[in-house]
Order: sequence, then structure tokens, then C-alpha cells
Amino acid sequence: MRLNHVGLLALSCFGVLLGQSGNAPRLGDHAPTLGYKEVPDWPTLLTNAAGTPAAWNFIQVSGVAIDASGHVLVLRRGAYPFLEFESSGKLVRPWNSVTFSEGKVAAIAQGDRVPGRSAYSAVYGPAGCDSCGAHSVRVDPEHNIWVVDAPGQVIYKLDRQGKVIMQLGQKGVAGTGHNTFNLPTDVAFASNGDFYVTDGYASARVVKYSHDGKYLLEWGTRGTGPGQFELPHNVVVDAQGKVYVTDRENRRIEVFDGNGKFLTQWPTMEGVSGLFMTKDQHLWAGGVLLNLDGHVVGRLPNGNAASGHGVAVSDSGDVYLAQLSGKVQKFVKQ
Repeated sequence: MRLNHVGLLALSCFGVLLGQSGNAPRLGDHAPTLGYKEVPDWPTLLTNAAGTPAAWNFIQVSGVAIDASGHVLVLRRGAYPFLEFESSGKLVRPWNSVTFSEGKVAAIAQGDRVPGRSAYSAVYGPAGCDSCGAHSVRVDPEHNIWVVDAPGQVIYKLDRQGKVIMQLGQKGVAGTGHNTFNLPTDVAFASNGDFYVTDGYASARVVKYSHDGKYLLEWGTRGTGPGQFELPHNVVVDAQGKVYVTDRENRRIEVFDGNGKFLTQWPTMEGVSGLFMTKDQHLWAGGVLLNLDGHVVGRLPNGNAASGHGVAVSDSGDVYLAQLSGKVQKFVKQ
């Protein structure tokens, strides 16, 4: 999380340039609005003590995913951080198999930053907050659920019943080894079962693992050049095995092959905080839809739709945005 929200994608100034040419037209305000409408009052409103409808108090929603049954998994910062809903918005259950860190990722004050080092750190204890480690949730092709605890330095793989079946990283131990992370951010999956971890706020690398969690390779150093990162915040993989990474602070999406070879980059006018690869091989960057050539296809309606710390799309095409402002936005095709 960035405290001043500069890293959130602003629809009014979103633009993508094709590849590295620098001469493609900027797209954003003039990109077509896609045929979606926002569902009001999602999820289903609660009932307060007076018997009248009351909105959910999510505090901050950091991630959203769709499971094998079409249920919506919402990751939030606060008590009961991991919630499962029907697509209609009815609460199914809270998950309690993972305890998230109370650590809070925050930007380092400008005057305290060290050149060549991360602009982020984490604070713990009284300066932290309840379950603020909850950062990202994903569902892999085998329908397992993965959650990232950024300041906890761990990634958990859960089965469909919520049982932890794999842990990467060591709880509370920061590092850049084969099984340590420094504020990791996201996870993505290749078709052969390999997976990638973006690491992250205090590191500047992507780490590749085999299906069983064996370290394979890594790439990335801190910087602004091709293949470097300032903040690798999100990662997805396409059907051909190409890896797409949002380098949020450098305001770009970088594209690599499966072994970390830099292929191209798409500069953006603002940092992207949510990324999702659809089954038909399009890329949602927050509420903006791209094809895999980097061209903007269109955007969701409403002025703030391109923001979002996380994004997920159901099989029917419904789009969910996880907002740090404390809500989940659901958009359905008209």
C-alpha cells in the first residue's frame, strides 16, 4: 500500500504506449467505455441493530479472486480478513486457516530515503494494524487458493477447503534467498504448473518455482532500465508462457519470457496496482482492458473504475475491483 495513493491507476490520465516505440497515441480518456454496468450495493447489505440496511465496513480491500465454484474471495485488512461470497453478494463464510501479519507496508518519507534502495518499509506492533499483511489472493489452474502476506514475508497455498498445503518464505524473516522474501506482493501460474512470485516492496525481483515449490531461477535488480524494477507489484502469465509484471513505481508493465528474458514494456501514465489475465488472453490493468500487444481495448464505466489494488474476472465476464478505499466494485456486461 502507498499512503498517498499515487500508485493507484487514475483513469483520467491512463495511457499505454505500444512496445517501446514512444510514438503510439496515448489512450485513456478517449478509450471507449465497455458495455458494463456497476452493480450497486455489492456485496449484499448487512442489517444493523435497528433492522435497517448497513454497508460493509471492509476498511481496505486489497485483493479479490474467483474460485472454482464461482464464489468471490475477498481479502481485506481488518478482523476476519478473508471472506467468501456467492456471486450474488451473499456471505458464505469467513476463512480462518491463515493468520495475517499486523505489519503495515508504508512509504518511507522522502527525506529518509536512501538512493538505490526501496522507498518502502513495514512497521509492526502498535504502529501496525489488524491483518494489514493481507496483500493478494489468486486461484491457480488446479483451483487452489494462494494468499500473500507481504509484511509477514510468506505466501500460502490453500486447498479448496482452506487447508494450508504449501508455505513459501519464513514467517517474519526478511531476505532475498531461495525461500525468503522481502515484502512479497503477488503470485502467478504457468500452464505447466511453474509459478512466479513478485518480491516486491523492499526487494526488486521475480522468483520462479516449480509446481512443488522448488526454486528454479530469479531475475531483476533495482532501477529504471529494461528488466529492472522499482516495485514489482503484480504478475500474470499468458497461454504462451510470457510473464507480465507491473513495475508500479516506474509506471509501466514489463513483459518477459518464462525465464526472465526482457521482451518489451508498456509505459503507463500512472502506476498499476491490479492485473488479471482473462481466458481469452486479454489483460485487465485495474479497470482498463488491454490486448496482448499493449493496445487499450476499453475501460469500465465510472470515473474511478481504473483504480483498484486487485482485479478478478469470473467465467461469465463479471469484473470485480478491490479498492483500498474500502469496497468491492462489481461490473456486469449489459
